Amino acid sequence: MHKEILRSIEDIEIYPIISLLIFVLFFVGMFIWVIRVDKTYVNEMKSMPFNDEPKNESSHENV
Repeated sequence: MHKEILRSIEDIEIYPIISLLIFVLFFVGMFIWVIRVDKTYVNEMKSMPFNDEPKNESSHENV
C-alpha cells in the first residue's frame, strides 16, 4: 500500500537526494569548523567543567 502511494507522487525521487545533500553539507561544514576553530576557544571549552566559580553572577543559587 505504501509503495503504491509513494509511486503515485510525482517527483518524489528528489527528496532523498536533497536530504543526502543536507546531511553531507552539515558534516562537511562541521569538519571545516573543527579544523579552523581557534585553539584558545577549544582550550577554554575544555577547561570549563573544572572551573569552580560560575561565570553568571545572577544565578538562582546565589540569591
